Amino acid sequence: MPPRATFRDVFADREFRAVWFSEILSVTGDRLALVALTLLVYGQTKSPLLAALAYAAGYLPWVIGGLFLADLADRRPRRSVMVACDVVRTVLVAAMAVPGVPLLALVALLFATTMFAPPFEAARAAITPDILQGEKYVLGASVFQTTFLAGQVLGAAGGGLAVAFIGVRASLIVDAVTFALSGLLIGLGTRARPAAAKPEAAGLSSLARMREGFRLVFGDQALRTLLLLGWLVIFYTVPEGIAAPYASKLGGGPIATGVVLASTCLSTAIVTPLFTRFVRARQRLNMMGALAVLTCATLVLTALRPGLAVSLVIFSLSAAFGIYQIAANTAFVVRVPNERRAQAFGIANMGVVVGQGAAFVAAGAAAEVISPAAVIAIAGGIGAVIAVVLTLRWRHVSPPGGRHAAVRRPGHAAARRSVPLRESR
Repeated sequence: MPPRATFRDVFADREFRAVWFSEILSVTGDRLALVALTLLVYGQTKSPLLAALAYAAGYLPWVIGGLFLADLADRRPRRSVMVACDVVRTVLVAAMAVPGVPLLALVALLFATTMFAPPFEAARAAITPDILQGEKYVLGASVFQTTFLAGQVLGAAGGGLAVAFIGVRASLIVDAVTFALSGLLIGLGTRARPAAAKPEAAGLSSLARMREGFRLVFGDQALRTLLLLGWLVIFYTVPEGIAAPYASKLGGGPIATGVVLASTCLSTAIVTPLFTRFVRARQRLNMMGALAVLTCATLVLTALRPGLAVSLVIFSLSAAFGIYQIAANTAFVVRVPNERRAQAFGIANMGVVVGQGAAFVAAGAAAEVISPAAVIAIAGGIGAVIAVVLTLRWRHVSPPGGRHAAVRRPGHAAARRSVPLRESR
């Protein structure tokens, strides 16, 4: 039996290091720009509504980008797509930093900038299995998940600090530089590969390609089940959406809110590398259903109205059980044809972003009527029921050899007969 892959093996790959550093810069830059512009809008208008609309402009483009642009990374060389996205974002963010740009134009520029995030992330997710195979891919996926969470936290915190010390315009210039550096890393650090899709696919219209993508992902019961298992993140991240009112009900303030948010990121960052390094592929896939149920069901305990300390334990455990996403991600990659991989990831990412946004809004509205603790418990209960159904369905549709397929090289003939997810947000 060959030796098990290690994180050292993953980081020894030059291409992976380039893509990883690029991901750090891109995610941090995205968040920095969003925070800086939101603060600028609020500072000039003093309107919470306009500030919220500016913040939403950083999320809505994922719908358009996920539906119509993600498959660019299948029809064009993935390295070229990533570099092109970074070049465009560099120019757009630099334009935002020009003095005298009207607020409406700034929001429009942010919207356009964010619209190029879905094709970049889809290309990044699709090219990673080309760089890393088997267990190396699983470890690489866990690195990206941890990096994505850390990048969001650093970008948000760095955005606030940058605005406070160097101002909004200078912060936007820093953001433009991060995208330029990201493009350089991808262009110089990864090798050229041809487009994955067949030439005839390029002749299809955007709507036709979108229909084909949905047919691929939702037409196969195994792929549909994996996708929906990934989308359970919509339910178990509800505590993040109402962290402030939850902490307030417990008598806490901004610090308590920050601790609630940090507890989920911290536990995920700790458990992810341990799970992928020490739990074997077959065990990960066998545990996927139970972990999916637990990550939602654990939140039902908030119905008991625990204090802050116990609440942090509950949220941390729930986030830790969410490690099943690594198994779902790997099984999804194994089953999707290489020539459709980026589009499949684009659809998956879009569902996560849109679903979380809708869930946060719904949870906030519900918390106006009932306690935040009850809202979280209800969301966890609904998610747990859905997880049980999906687990039973997965056991029905997964072939006997499917548990071993997760460590095969994506694109293997046995795996392509039959597609989730990007690292959860």
